Amino acid sequence: MTDFSLGTWANIAEIIGAGSIITGLIVGWIQIRHLRRQQRDAVAINLAQTFYGRDLAAAITLLQPLPDGITREELRAMGSQYERAAVTLVTSFETMGLLVFKRIAPLDLVLDLAGGIVSVMCVKLRVWQQQLREDQQQPSWGEWIEWLGDQAVKRKTSSEPAHILHKNWKP
Repeated sequence: MTDFSLGTWANIAEIIGAGSIITGLIVGWIQIRHLRRQQRDAVAINLAQTFYGRDLAAAITLLQPLPDGITREELRAMGSQYERAAVTLVTSFETMGLLVFKRIAPLDLVLDLAGGIVSVMCVKLRVWQQQLREDQQQPSWGEWIEWLGDQAVKRKTSSEPAHILHKNWKP
């Protein structure tokens, strides 16, 4: 058997070291992708659970028939349950808007889950919300639902609803 020189052993060690580094990078990249997928799934589950809450469902049911651009006075005149419903809706979707903006929740996922509701409710409550901001001198109140609502309206006008877009989908 031939004896290897010190230089040959050094070259073999370099090849093994480079292979280890490349293998580590590949494994790390795969683990990061897997972690991101897990995080996205967890966010999706948490967002979906938001829609199963009785309070939000009741708020949407109560507010759905209201006219677009309802004022603070008009909403208040309808009773305190309407104002409570508006606050419940705004605070629920406020969180979602911030999660999307911070890239914790993907925009497409949130809009697939609630884009229609968000766009409709933002149009209905926009005047009420602006008046509330002015009355309370709090311009940031409900800022993220308004931002999310604007994103939802843009998407709503540029794409077809899922029931039409995917009508021929097969499992």
